[in-house]
Amino acid sequence: MTQWSSEALIAFEATIASLFNKGEIRAPVHLSNGNEAAVIEVFKEIKADDWVFCSWRSHYQALLKGVPEQRVVDEIVGGRSISLCFPEYRFFSSAIVGGQVPLATGVALSIRRSQQSSHVWCFIGDMTSETGVVQTAVRYAENHNLPMTFVVEDNGLSVLTETRKVWNTTSLRYEERHSDKIRFYKYSSKYPHAGAGVRVQF
Repeated sequence: MTQWSSEALIAFEATIASLFNKGEIRAPVHLSNGNEAAVIEVFKEIKADDWVFCSWRSHYQALLKGVPEQRVVDEIVGGRSISLCFPEYRFFSSAIVGGQVPLATGVALSIRRSQQSSHVWCFIGDMTSETGVVQTAVRYAENHNLPMTFVVEDNGLSVLTETRKVWNTTSLRYEERHSDKIRFYKYSSKYPHAGAGVRVQF
C-alpha cells in the first residue's frame, strides 16, 4: 500500500481545507489533525486484503489504505467527503453515527465462516464508542472471536460537547473493558467538527 508520512497527511488536509474555504467543495467535510502518527501506526498492521470501515472523518484512512490521492480528492470535491467508499480497496465509510459498525461486524462474521485470512478494522469516535450498537458489536465479536478490531479515535468530543462530561464520567467504556478487540488513541485537532473554521461550521 501507499506510504504516507505525517507531514504529507497534514499537507493533504490543508489542501482540502483551502478548497473548502474557497467554496470549491459545496458539501460538508470533516478534517483530521493531530492523529497522524497514531493512525499511521495502526495502518502498519493493516494489509491490502483487510477491510476498513470508517465514519465521516476518513480522508487519512482512505489514503493509507492505498486509494490514489487524486481519486480521494475527486470524491471530496464531488461532495462525498463524509461517505467515501472504494469497494475495490475494501474501504467503506458512513455518515450515519455507528452506521459502519454492523456492516463491519457482518463482514468479519463472513470471513470467519468462510475461513478467510483477512481482517476487519472498524474506526469509530469516542462518543460513538458509547452507543449501544458498538457495545453489542464488541460483545458479539468477543464471544464469536471474530477477526476484527475496533479502533477508537478519541478526541474527547461529540461535535462540540465534551464526551466525558455528557456521560458524567472520567472514563469511557472502551477504557474500562480491556478487550483484545479494541484499540484506541487520544488526540486533539486544530479543525472544528465540520468545515475548516472559516466558511461554515455546524
